[in-house]
Amino acid sequence: MPEEEQFTSLREAIPGLVTAVQAVAADDAPRFHIDIETDDVEAETARLLELGATQVAQWLECRVLRAPGGHLLCVIPVHSDPELFKSQARTWT
Repeated sequence: MPEEEQFTSLREAIPGLVTAVQAVAADDAPRFHIDIETDDVEAETARLLELGATQVAQWLECRVLRAPGGHLLCVIPVHSDPELFKSQARTWT
């Protein structure tokens, strides 16, 4: 994600996963959040909304959600190498 300056990539911090730190607005409580990489942003967003998340923003193709416990998470389109994603992606139901 070098073209997105708010992210600092931690290359190979966890082999096979993209790990990055994102700068957040100062008014947001200090927390961690997870980006869920998916090949179907709309379907994954709908699944998480059904589980109780609420959508709080949209940035480009990404959806920013708040989990019932208050943590922010993002649903993002595939950023990984497509072949790596295809071979290692997991489906949650």
